[in-house]
Amino acid sequence: MIEQLEKPPTHQIKFTSESTTGLVIAIVIIAIWATSLVLLLSVDISNFNILTLWLAILWQTFLYTGLFITAHDAMHGVVYPRNSKINHFIGSLSLLLYGCLSYNKLIKKHWIHHHRPASELDPDFHDGKHKNFFAWYLNFMKNYWSWRQIIALMVIYNVVHYTLHIPEHNLNYFWAIPSLLSSVQLFYFGTFLPHQEPEGGYSDPHRAQTISRPVWWSFITCYHFGYHEEHHESPHAPWWKLPEIYMLRQPTNNNS
Repeated sequence: MIEQLEKPPTHQIKFTSESTTGLVIAIVIIAIWATSLVLLLSVDISNFNILTLWLAILWQTFLYTGLFITAHDAMHGVVYPRNSKINHFIGSLSLLLYGCLSYNKLIKKHWIHHHRPASELDPDFHDGKHKNFFAWYLNFMKNYWSWRQIIALMVIYNVVHYTLHIPEHNLNYFWAIPSLLSSVQLFYFGTFLPHQEPEGGYSDPHRAQTISRPVWWSFITCYHFGYHEEHHESPHAPWWKLPEIYMLRQPTNNNS
């Protein structure tokens, strides 16, 4: 006989607060990103073949995405729950390193996204008319980038290039391009796929759907943000807990 066991709703699933785990993970991500960037900016890329170059770009893109995910967890107060000042400092630092983004502005917009997902008030959503990937992405970027940030990044680029004598190719391949590719990665796996309106319309209050993948692939694609319905139902769960929440939400079949 097959017995189906019901799992508790996600908002009832409780995890033991690991108040230092998030901080350690955040510091590791920031440290790896910084170390990798310094090394890649100093290498002679004339020794790279095309495969090595692309692997290095994709690796740095993945680390940039990790910076943003760290900031995102800080917005939910889970990087360091024990101390909100340290928690938000890590979030602010991560966004500054990611692309001179304002943590205070993003945290306000992000919580609007959670309260009004996939609506005309949602800063992450499309404009209601142009729903294809490229138009939605441009609308998404317009809501989060400003000329002040772009000018700041241009100034930093030139200061680093002319004072530290870092080759432009290295800056382009390992600093500028990975940041842009990361924005595409975050948008595609964290917004476009999960919040795209399904056939028949939205059926849950979060207007989000989970893109189920093997755990290792879910991590590589976007730090488990394919488990997006789980994130909206348990917004105070850190990114590395999302696969566990997903499994707890699934019915378990036991043979007896």
